[in-house]
Amino acid sequence: MRAIGMTTFGGPDVLRELDHPEPEVGDDEVRIHVAAVTVNNGDLRMRRGEVHQLRHDAPWVPGMEAAGVVDAVGTRAADRFRVGEAVTAHVWPIDPRGGAYAELTVADMNRVVRTPHGASIAQAATLPMNGLTAYQTVEAMGLERPGTVAVIGAAGAVGGYIVQLAVAAGHRVVADAADTDRALVESLGAHVVVPRGDGVVDAIRAAVGEVDAVALAAMPTLDVAEIVRPGGAVASVVGFGDPGQVMAARRRRVRLAPVVVDAIAEPAPMLRHLGELTERGEITLRVADELPAEDASEAHRRLESGGVRGRIVLRF
Repeated sequence: MRAIGMTTFGGPDVLRELDHPEPEVGDDEVRIHVAAVTVNNGDLRMRRGEVHQLRHDAPWVPGMEAAGVVDAVGTRAADRFRVGEAVTAHVWPIDPRGGAYAELTVADMNRVVRTPHGASIAQAATLPMNGLTAYQTVEAMGLERPGTVAVIGAAGAVGGYIVQLAVAAGHRVVADAADTDRALVESLGAHVVVPRGDGVVDAIRAAVGEVDAVALAAMPTLDVAEIVRPGGAVASVVGFGDPGQVMAARRRRVRLAPVVVDAIAEPAPMLRHLGELTERGEITLRVADELPAEDASEAHRRLESGGVRGRIVLRF
């Protein structure tokens, strides 16, 4: 089958078209005939050889999110999905069978969900991994009742989902944005928008005072703990920066909650809820651009350059 991958690690130009073996489907798996796949930061790290879990020999096929139709189902997946259904899935690219940059890919049935009604195939591809990351981030804040939360990196693909999920949960959201992104972040439902950049902590404090929690979708070195009330939390998808931030959080009795999408054992309920929120219009699936799969190198270059809002989608 046709796939896009690499036989050596390096820059975007190492990506090339491959003739790759068709993946066999396991008992708990769904095989998908791929129509659209997103380009994520994890794909860039895999291409550069920075994924230590990648232990099989070349070739390597990236891709963490795919949308298409069910091509085959395993024995235990047959009661959930049927051949021909439109689905979207979170895929493990470290699997020796390859990731989602291929005509056929496999995913655990707990990481597959039917395409939300009204979503295009490209839009559907952007939901699983980024949606799960954002979902976990809001949960990791640990707020039992509506509060005030700050989202840093709000204009990005994951940050935008965090804003919308926090609003859907009833929280008051203060979010950062560059001038060019202010209208976008406001459209996602943020109640207060402050300027992005080095002064964002002071700007949040001036706008709303202390917050109950912070979601970090960008800029991990910020000393955000100082604006979180004692007993609150910082949930981060990008790490926590230097040890000084950790010490500052401990002094203020602020909990630090790292978010890792791969750690979810049973993501199916989250995925179904994300699909429902999408169908109700509470989550916006954002496609930055669509490119043919053979232009994967260009897609990687654009994502590495920064400033992409939403996800670039490769079409097979």
